[in-house]
Amino acid sequence: MRSDAERNRQRLVDVAREALETEPPPTMAAVARAAGVGQGTLYRNFPTWDDLVMAVHRMDVAELVDMVPGLLEREPADRALRTWLDRLAEYGRLKKGLGTAIHAAMLEQLAGEGYAPVVGAIDRLLEAGRTQGLVRADVGGEELLLMVGFLWRLELTPDRDERSARMLDVVMAGLAASTVG
Repeated sequence: MRSDAERNRQRLVDVAREALETEPPPTMAAVARAAGVGQGTLYRNFPTWDDLVMAVHRMDVAELVDMVPGLLEREPADRALRTWLDRLAEYGRLKKGLGTAIHAAMLEQLAGEGYAPVVGAIDRLLEAGRTQGLVRADVGGEELLLMVGFLWRLELTPDRDERSARMLDVVMAGLAASTVG
């Protein structure tokens, strides 16, 4: 793909990501306009709304997974995990917005494509925490993902971020190595 075509594609995904956080979801024409490209460019890259939403989802999952090594280099494993969970909470806000933008079959595809990489990222963070003696040994990535499932159920209210942070504090306290008898 030519560099200008790649920039256009990325701009479309970035604009769609922001737009999916709004209610009601935008039209394809509005996304193209906001990205500064023609509708032909949009439809060449993303023939359907579902294709565009899936591209946003894939990019978000890749960013979540790809940020793990850098976090582990910069922070102790428990702080890296918390930082990562905060980012997951931000993604949870987007996923909440996706509910009105896509149908049930697509939700299943989104979950299927993102599940294994996300669990793998969590496992890597947990393993680093266990190695540093910061995280209890009896919790795996799938269990932690189940525990933070509340992130997708929080209503989009003004205090959502504060509520999410308090709940993630409780999760992190329960993960601390000192909580195991």
